[in-house]
Parts: sequence; structure tokens; C-alpha cells
Amino acid sequence: MGFRHATLRTGVAAVTTIAMVGLTVDEQPGSAPMASTPRAPATAGPAPTVMPAPAPAAAPAPVPGRERARTSRAIKKYLDDRPGRVSVAVRDLETGAAYSYGSKVRTATASIVKVDILMALLLQVQRAERRLSRYERSLAAQMIRHSDNGAASALWNSIGGGSGLDKANRKLGLKQTTAGPGGAWGSTTTSAADQVRLLGALTSKKSPLTAQHRRYVLSLMEGVVDDQAWGVSAAAERAETVALKNGWLPRQVDGGAWTVNSIGRISGGDHDCLVAVISAGHPSLSAGVATVERVATLAARAVRPGKGDG
Repeated sequence: MGFRHATLRTGVAAVTTIAMVGLTVDEQPGSAPMASTPRAPATAGPAPTVMPAPAPAAAPAPVPGRERARTSRAIKKYLDDRPGRVSVAVRDLETGAAYSYGSKVRTATASIVKVDILMALLLQVQRAERRLSRYERSLAAQMIRHSDNGAASALWNSIGGGSGLDKANRKLGLKQTTAGPGGAWGSTTTSAADQVRLLGALTSKKSPLTAQHRRYVLSLMEGVVDDQAWGVSAAAERAETVALKNGWLPRQVDGGAWTVNSIGRISGGDHDCLVAVISAGHPSLSAGVATVERVATLAARAVRPGKGDG
């Protein structure tokens, strides 16, 4: 999609109401209400080619010390007056510049894990040398574009649950992500750095996913519904393309405080950036979204000097 930034408006308020109903259920991230899961029709879609196991991506180059320090001061100053814990990681694929903050933070993924679930499914499809069925495509679209939890649970079961996700993540090069127990896919834990690694597997030619499958996942992420287009999109210029997935979840282990995450790719002009913000401990969804958006903007600016409003 072209730049599409949904700020704290009616859509976020609606999601707050929906997710509060499940306040005590950690394994069920909030999502917009969707139609019932469709029945399985016949297999369709183009056949993938089988790709070899990936080589690790080249190590990104850190942002120069002065810019890194300036950005870290700005983020710390912003967060000093806000509750919760936040981590961000950014990498510019064009320049190799990278920046991170709060690297020790780990959170539940909530619904950002839905991208990971789909990538795990596609790896299995490639290994079986088959095509995605029409039913699987329908579930994938609901899961990514609408953050439908029923679709996510169906595909979670299809990949073999947590063991299937962990196996896929080893192939994808993730190091700090552990699948949630049982059916609790939203309780998968991760780091911002690992989410950038996951996004890298959607953009690198060295990815174990075929080019066709990488484009497929990104196209779904570019088509999220408007009221879920907040998050890392705040760091984009109006002419840039954003592919993203957000996750939001009130957690019983945090006394009902909100976990709010956003991952995505911002591309256009001279930059092609991967951005991941994970956070927890927010008093409300709206507070979490505001924090994620500001931190994403500050961090992205570190690898894109001259972009943004300062």
C-alpha cells in the first residue's frame, strides 16, 4: 500500500473495547471481529520452487556514534514520563545502517506472531513441494489483513503448533523467539532484534522462502485494514509504501497492562527500512500505540537522516 497511517481514532477505540472482553486471557490477542472461518475448497495457487537453506544476512553497520547517542537520548527522554518497557530495532536495507534501543526487553508477541505463523506454513508448503490451498490463502488473508484469531489458531494447528513454529524460526535465523505453550500462540516471546531478522527473511534473496512467497506475505501486510494501520507506519513519508503487522494484548501477568507491538517495512526513495517495536506495561491500548509510534519515528530517523520533522 501507499503510506497509510491510522492514528488513534475510532478504529483503535473499537479494538480496545473488543480486547478488554478477554482481559484475563493471555493467549488470545485482540483482533477486529471477523466473519466465521470459511469452509475448505479445492487447492489453488502457483507452485513454489524449492529453495536451499539460507545463509545468515550480512551484519548491519551501526549508526554512527553521535547519531546513535542523540537518538537514544531522545527516546529515553520521551519514555522517562511514560510507563512500560520498550525496545526498538531498525535496519536500512539500502545503506546497511542499523539502530536499536532496549535490546534486553522481551515481550509476548500478541498478533505480530501471525506473520511468523504464515512464514512457517510457507516453509512447510515448500518442503512438501505443493501449493497453498485456496482455504489456506483465505485463512492467511484473514489472519494478516484483519488479525483474525480463529484463522491464526487454524494455521497454528496446521504448522504443528509451537514445535512447528520453533522449527521454522531456526531455519529463518531467529535467536530470541520462543513459541507459546499449547494453543497460546499470542504468548510467544520475542525481541525487537528477532523481529527485524524475521522481516529480513521477507526481503533477502538468501531467505529460505522463495521470492514468490516473500512477495505474497508482504502483499498481505501492505493490505491490512485501515483501523489496524497504526504503528510503524508513523515513521513513513506520505509517498512511501508500508507493509506491517501489529499486535495488542492486555496481559494478566502485567496486572492487565497492555502489550503493544508493531513490525513492518517502509520502502521508497533512497531508503528501505525494517522496523520493529515491542512494548509492554501500558495503562491503555491508546497509550501503547502512541508510544510505539513515537519510538518508531525517532528510531527510523536515526538510519534516515533528513527524514521526518525532527
